[in-house]
Amino acid sequence: MKKLLLVAALVSVTIAKAQQDALVFFADKENVEASIANPISILTQEAIDRKALHNIAIDELDVPVNEAYVTQIKNTAGITVLAKSKWMNAVFVRGSQQSITNLMDLSSVIDIEFADKGLNREPFQKDTEDKFIIENEENRILYDYGAAANQTEMLAVDFLHEQDFTGEGMIVAVMDSGFPGVMTNPAFSEVVSEGRLLGTYDFAERQTNVDGTGSHGTQTFSDIGAFLDGNQKFVGTAPDASFYLFRTEFGPTENPVEEAWWVEALERADSLGVDVVNTSLGYQDYDNSNYDHTYQDLDGETTIAARGGNFAFAKGMLLVTSAGNDGNGFGFVATPGDSKGILTVGAVDDDGDYVDFSSFGPTVDGRIKPDVMAQGRDAAVINQNGNVDFNNGTSFSSPIMAGAVTSLWQSRPEVKNSTIMQLVRESAHLFNNPTDEMGYGIPNFQEAYNALQVLGVEDQLLKETFAIYPNPVTDVFNVSFPQQTERATVTIFDVLGKQVFVKEISVLENKVSISELSGGVYIASISAEGIVNNFKILKK
Repeated sequence: MKKLLLVAALVSVTIAKAQQDALVFFADKENVEASIANPISILTQEAIDRKALHNIAIDELDVPVNEAYVTQIKNTAGITVLAKSKWMNAVFVRGSQQSITNLMDLSSVIDIEFADKGLNREPFQKDTEDKFIIENEENRILYDYGAAANQTEMLAVDFLHEQDFTGEGMIVAVMDSGFPGVMTNPAFSEVVSEGRLLGTYDFAERQTNVDGTGSHGTQTFSDIGAFLDGNQKFVGTAPDASFYLFRTEFGPTENPVEEAWWVEALERADSLGVDVVNTSLGYQDYDNSNYDHTYQDLDGETTIAARGGNFAFAKGMLLVTSAGNDGNGFGFVATPGDSKGILTVGAVDDDGDYVDFSSFGPTVDGRIKPDVMAQGRDAAVINQNGNVDFNNGTSFSSPIMAGAVTSLWQSRPEVKNSTIMQLVRESAHLFNNPTDEMGYGIPNFQEAYNALQVLGVEDQLLKETFAIYPNPVTDVFNVSFPQQTERATVTIFDVLGKQVFVKEISVLENKVSISELSGGVYIASISAEGIVNNFKILKK
């Protein structure tokens, strides 16, 4: 009997070790033309409005994966489906190498990409370093709440708040490992009571509870959206934004399925009309070293996460991510921070000096990474008990930056994500002399704001686009006309797409009164002589 038990155990271990992870790509999608013709069937109205605002096409990428294909894979013996991606038209699966390879026999499958880049090597299991080791270190120094002011004033985000740009009307998704206590945490009481916590989802457990593993997400969320005004005082960099909280990280293990969950969450965010995404996560080494990303993989196009980040950028969202805490180890910025469509943030101390744990660049293809820097040593956060705390890591420099970007974009939400990102880079103190450690340096959001408001973003902007100012609107806004355009029509829709206002205007009579409209978010469409520009406006 003992021998039989030993044999059974050995067989079990052998099967466990034989498990592989892979992306399985499908040949096509169903009802593509009908879905694109009726986008409300696949996207929320908020997502449709955001895409219209930035002239982002609704296309086949927005159409969901064929569920019949997914079911076919799920029903295949020895295969477990862990995630799916409409952008890649693929599912992330786990099973034996042979079982996965056999999926190529299905007419619905056109390609397979194993996470193990060298399947001929003997799998080697190793202990993976805790990516949150720096953030989770016990704090040894106590500060007063003034340290939170430092991380805000370093970027001149306080200037944006003084102009009443605090993220109102913008939607932010925070993707992390867990958000315990958020619903009862006093720092988020206004987000909850005002209905600005729009939704939560755990992509690992497939549930709405996002307590997850650890409180890392609660802390990163606090640097964007928290507000305390009692004995303890704390203000995030976009305290009036609305939020989705997505758990995409499974703390006990490190596996590339987390990249697939992250992409799946991005797709959900896009379909919900999210503007800005913060990710205080990075991927380079895994429990199974065969899955590790080498420096050569970090070209902004190879990893699952980088590809997902590029899709999200093309869909109009603005992604902000931490560079990573591997400055004294692997060294280089981890994925998805290598993505060409992501604003990657490294860490400085409270004096604005580089801290040695912050991962550096360049990418293997020679691009500047990180893009910019924010405070990541002794950064102020709110812990899961609702108290002000201080912590270290690029995990916190990223949300500080994400909230700043959100507040900036609120002032001109019709401007494309790429322009906002470039303005932030250009405002940074090392823009003309970037370094591997600091990228373009520490941004100045007052300078970025000023450049944005005078429409000096691009000379072509003046020739081809209308502009609306001020925004948010109290009662009246002005319309700036592009060159060689004299007359236009302003049509305003509510968030459900219902027309609520229309008016003819001219260069000389360019004021529009919306005093009769109730407060809220609207879409203003301005059309004339072949030009159509859409704007998201906030009526106070």
